[in-house]
Amino acid sequence: MKREKVETSGIWRWPLLRQIRYGTRGTGVEVMSNKTRSLRARTDDAKVSRSICPYCAVGCGQLIYHKDGKVISIEGDPESPISQGNLCPKGAASRQLLQHDGRVTKVKYRAPYAKEWQDLTLYEAMDMIADRVWDSRKRTFIEGSPDGASVNHTTGITHLGGATLDNEENYLIRKLFGAGLGMAAISNQARI
Repeated sequence: MKREKVETSGIWRWPLLRQIRYGTRGTGVEVMSNKTRSLRARTDDAKVSRSICPYCAVGCGQLIYHKDGKVISIEGDPESPISQGNLCPKGAASRQLLQHDGRVTKVKYRAPYAKEWQDLTLYEAMDMIADRVWDSRKRTFIEGSPDGASVNHTTGITHLGGATLDNEENYLIRKLFGAGLGMAAISNQARI
């Protein structure tokens, strides 16, 4: 049924009566009020960018709708060969990573035995982590075993990667933390 053929004046302005008159199931324009006819989806005039869901290693495709520099919706990408337009509950809620009111946007630090948290800049936090990793490595690094075999590793620090890391990132992590720092314990969340 075409929109222009639906009469909406007089008694026919009532959706139920139009539905009875046209003998339809009540799913088309005949049941719409003037207000619902004027509604448009919030994504109608938005730009769309394709992306990958950040939550796990499956790599579901996402369509990111944005307008005026702000994300307005994230939906599954029907053209994704992996997810075919479907998203799990976490992927469907991934917009909250950017816009949730409770999102933490500052680095929080609580010193040992302190009762209060303090805000740090990202640079302060990264320097603090780097210093602690390097100090732990220096304290626990073993160059050789008692029988003289070369060991060159530390068991004082470990790395646990997330399931969103791809093969290339895991390769680089293994090179940096294994060969570079001598970590003996490197694992990934996907294996647990």
